[in-house]
Amino acid sequence: MTDPTAQPDGIVPDTKDWTWVLERPCPECGFAAAEIAPSDVGPAVRETLPRWRAALARPDVAARPSPEVWSTLEYAAHVRDVFRIFDQRLALMLAEDDPAFANWDQDVAALEGDYAHQDVATLVAELDADGAAVAAAFDAVAPGEAERTGRRSNGSVFTVRTLGQYFLHDVVHHLHDVRA
Repeated sequence: MTDPTAQPDGIVPDTKDWTWVLERPCPECGFAAAEIAPSDVGPAVRETLPRWRAALARPDVAARPSPEVWSTLEYAAHVRDVFRIFDQRLALMLAEDDPAFANWDQDVAALEGDYAHQDVATLVAELDADGAAVAAAFDAVAPGEAERTGRRSNGSVFTVRTLGQYFLHDVVHHLHDVRA
């Protein structure tokens, strides 16, 4: 039976509110976001990049483990876009007082960005560049800026600290998803 909520690519949209990872470790990947300081985010992102490169070097990179689960290629394209979105959100939080973030629908982004058909070499280069950029942006956060706020379109409020924690969980969790 087909899931009526599935996208045209067979993926069932993830409608969970993952902000709970700011309060307790993720039981799936084991990541404890609350233990991450803003100064830890940049180095941690850089540490994930070789793991993403290794995952993208696999011969089955475009194969889905099941029809409703993204392939490693799709997860990596998503993470590349997460790097870009969180770089933009961090910049907005540092430039404005309590900005509202534009909505970003990851499932629409996957379809419109054709994640399933990305060129691996291009994606590796983009992951490296965008990962380095967002890492540098978190490296540049001054201690007095850690509690600046911003809001997601659903009303969730983040500080620079919690934005970094939430963001890093996403990157690490998807490495867990692809078993890298």
